[in-house]
Amino acid sequence: MAPQSATMKSKEEWMEKFSKPEVISGSEILLRSLLLEGVDCVFGYPGGAVLYIYDAMHDNPDFNHLLTRHEQGAIHAADGYARASGKVGVCIATSGPGATNLVTGIATAYMDSVPLVVITGNVMSTLIGTDAFQEADITGITMPITKHSYLVRNVEDLPRVIHEAFHIANTGRKGPVLIDIPKDVSAAKTLFQPVNEVSIRGYHPTVAPNKLQVDKMIKAIGEAKRPIILAGGGVVYSGAHEELLEFVTKTEIPITTTLLGLGGFPSGNELWLGMPGMHGTYTANNSLQQADLLINIGARFDDRVTGKLSGFAPLAKIVHIDIDPAEIGKNVPTDIPIVGDVKTVLQAANKLAARAEAADEWRAQLAASKKQYPFSYKDSEHELKPQWVVEMIHETTNGDAIVTTDVGQHQMWAAQYYPFNQPRSWVTSGGLGTMGFGFPSAIGAQMANPDRLVVSINGDGGMQMCAQELAICAIHNIPVKVVILNNQVLGMVRQWQELIHENRFSHIDLAGSPDFVKLAEAYGVRGFRAANKEEARSAWEEAMNHPGPAVVEFVVRRDENVYPMVAQGSTIDQMIMGDAE
Repeated sequence: MAPQSATMKSKEEWMEKFSKPEVISGSEILLRSLLLEGVDCVFGYPGGAVLYIYDAMHDNPDFNHLLTRHEQGAIHAADGYARASGKVGVCIATSGPGATNLVTGIATAYMDSVPLVVITGNVMSTLIGTDAFQEADITGITMPITKHSYLVRNVEDLPRVIHEAFHIANTGRKGPVLIDIPKDVSAAKTLFQPVNEVSIRGYHPTVAPNKLQVDKMIKAIGEAKRPIILAGGGVVYSGAHEELLEFVTKTEIPITTTLLGLGGFPSGNELWLGMPGMHGTYTANNSLQQADLLINIGARFDDRVTGKLSGFAPLAKIVHIDIDPAEIGKNVPTDIPIVGDVKTVLQAANKLAARAEAADEWRAQLAASKKQYPFSYKDSEHELKPQWVVEMIHETTNGDAIVTTDVGQHQMWAAQYYPFNQPRSWVTSGGLGTMGFGFPSAIGAQMANPDRLVVSINGDGGMQMCAQELAICAIHNIPVKVVILNNQVLGMVRQWQELIHENRFSHIDLAGSPDFVKLAEAYGVRGFRAANKEEARSAWEEAMNHPGPAVVEFVVRRDENVYPMVAQGSTIDQMIMGDAE
């Protein structure tokens, strides 16, 4: 594991250490301010515009920095750290190409409401706007995909800016905040005094709900015969999993959780119907279409959940609980809007919540459907099926691992066949669907949780987008277990071309990909390969028992599809069931 700070302290201890006013550089102010915010690991990559910052790190025993092999690896690692810990993830990159290499990761975090503070260097203040070497207007480039951004012109502003950035990133609807620091600002010196207060005019997220709106929801529950809860990532991000379980226990309303909501409600609970949407369960999708009351708790009504919007939940009265008022009514007309933090809203609702008495027949109907229509696939004794591999991983980890994924078929199989019972155990790119995310995000998740098993499930396509980060796993002995489901093809694209484009397969063949075992070994990481069940069990057991990082390549069936599937333009009850149909 990468060395953690040798002098981990509380904020109070840092405040005491830095309480004496000192004249120091902007770079030293940055490092001290990050320590004051509780940052214990920063991911980054140096360059000319951040040389003063990296010089300040030299021989600094208090500051822990992990050098990735690409800026995109750094920001995905920071993202995984944030999702798996609930803390703000931090990354640093230089100006120009260093900063622009972060853009995809910033957009990934923005779409999924992940709190990041992204620090970039810039050219000297006097050169800004002159097209200087390695200059890019990163604040302008990222304006649509950040909660807020700062271009720091004055070194005296740095302590306030950093404190505000963390506050903005981790309050309200969470998200990335960018701080752009010109080189001369990082070099300039000023008197440093810690900032402990924050006051931002116009930024006051609504936390407590309107009581009348909560009362309306409780009344609607009492009248509903077919209520359903749709819970999303907001439950996880607000730490509301216990309140949600209490709410469901009191009301006995069946519940479905979105891709980003997985783990926010225990999968073993009898009222859980699985994941809804394009590759959701038969029962979850039909429940949304038949419900007379739909309570959305911290979900965005994403198109992958709703399918054809005009045909979504046609019979339901809609309750939408969200901290971001812009989301309410954006996609689906809402009858009872409740603006507020999910945890706070549910705490208020739980004081009034009672069993949905009129829904007994509905509960029995959904329980029977759930039993009749589980996820299923045709297993094989001759070929390695990816669904079986995920089930084996779940069984051998007792469902207790932190699982990160890349994007594609393997992501959906992981979501379907690895049930989660605790929050922050599932790390995946939902809204943006970013290939290359899975493996570096696992590094961040492992840094945040050094004592937990972290398994990164990837396809052979996405794995090649950030494979260079194997180097830091080897160097620092970061014990991530990397799974590659290798079907030698861009699987999800192939599936769409098969089912939607009449088998016109265009540019999806990944033949010529590296030997992943040799690739792992070239970086100094143990590598294993399996092509049948016996090899798979043996290779996975050996990887699990290995104390350091390991890569396991499972050679799986090329033509396997993810089912159920809802084609674009269809309502979510119009499912292609595939092998199970």
